[in-house]
Amino acid sequence: MKIALVAQHAIPQPGTGQFGDQRLLELSRSLAGKDHHVTVYAQRPAASVPVRAQVEAGVRVEYLGPVDGQPADSQLANEIALLAQVPAFSRPLHDRLVQHRPDVVHALRWTSGLAALAATRDLRIPVVQTFDSLGVAERRHHLIPRDAGTERIRLEPAIGRSASAVVAGSSAEESDLARLGVPRRSIRVVPCGVDTDEFAPEGPVAERTARPRLLTVADLTEQSAFGEPRASGKHSAIATLLRAMAQIPGADLVIAECAERAKLGDDLSSRRFAKLAGTLGVTSQVTFAGQVGHAALPPLLRSADLLVSVSDYDPTGMLAVQAMACGTPVVATAVGGQVDAIVDGTTGILVPSGSPVLLAKRIRQLLAHPMLLEAFSLAAADRARSRYSWERIAHETLAVYDTAREREVA
Repeated sequence: MKIALVAQHAIPQPGTGQFGDQRLLELSRSLAGKDHHVTVYAQRPAASVPVRAQVEAGVRVEYLGPVDGQPADSQLANEIALLAQVPAFSRPLHDRLVQHRPDVVHALRWTSGLAALAATRDLRIPVVQTFDSLGVAERRHHLIPRDAGTERIRLEPAIGRSASAVVAGSSAEESDLARLGVPRRSIRVVPCGVDTDEFAPEGPVAERTARPRLLTVADLTEQSAFGEPRASGKHSAIATLLRAMAQIPGADLVIAECAERAKLGDDLSSRRFAKLAGTLGVTSQVTFAGQVGHAALPPLLRSADLLVSVSDYDPTGMLAVQAMACGTPVVATAVGGQVDAIVDGTTGILVPSGSPVLLAKRIRQLLAHPMLLEAFSLAAADRARSRYSWERIAHETLAVYDTAREREVA
């Protein structure tokens, strides 16, 4: 099959030629590994970037349109910039699809969906859409201001209804899409995958003490320090976790941040949360690990007795899946992709958000039963391998492509 992945946002990592978007990299690699021909079409980020490149065996990338310049300071600003470039991006995309006609076009994120639908008009090529995260969900969880993102929120339902098929990352996203008017027959839940060779129980382990270790990975700049209410009226996830630590004596907490999500202001945010830890009397229990690169994440996950993920919104649940693949049980809020990933009482525990007392109670119960933790560990690794391997995700994605092609022919 000839597959066109439209990822307008994709930017190559300096010096590697590979995408910074790990999901795009793994998906394209997995599809090519099944002997399909994959071409990724992206916005050209800089004049120094070659127009065409071979990213992986069987994966080509073509950068189209005018030079987009440097990424904006925020995701919202970057999306607005990409939206403005859609016409100039979709015209050369149309020409390339005519010259090298694919069997299916798969658009990743909403601006790519707009470009793909415009480029395939009258070409009778099926378009599959993946949003990653919906604007209505981000607004509901106050990740974007109420008066911002209006174009996205208005256009995403139309994109979903116009596509031949829509891939939802979780059952929660499937429900949101249905409420937006996307026919359920067009929606297929296919989660983000995990590299089960890289994220596995066996491998290097980060240094740790003999005390029980809890780990969380968060974007500190998106948190409200001192537990002050955010726009949602809820306390921040980190503040909730620090309050829970005050009721978990004898355990350590490591707070890390993925380097891919790091922003300016992390040091200030860390100092604010360190001050809150001091106020709560848990300074000796808490370590701020700073930015953790992709290669360092598996050893850190293996070193933890529990991953604790108590965010109010997690559309993919990917960090929970990565931890499970490393054999680390997860305590997480029952939101988004985490609900699908974690089998409550088998691979981890699901808790309501914003309840430090209940969170502390569940963590204490698990730490008090090492054999139960071991059982959770084995079950977590098995679930990650069987449900979230890229081998299975590629297979399910190809099934969506086949269905979309059949509908286009009909």
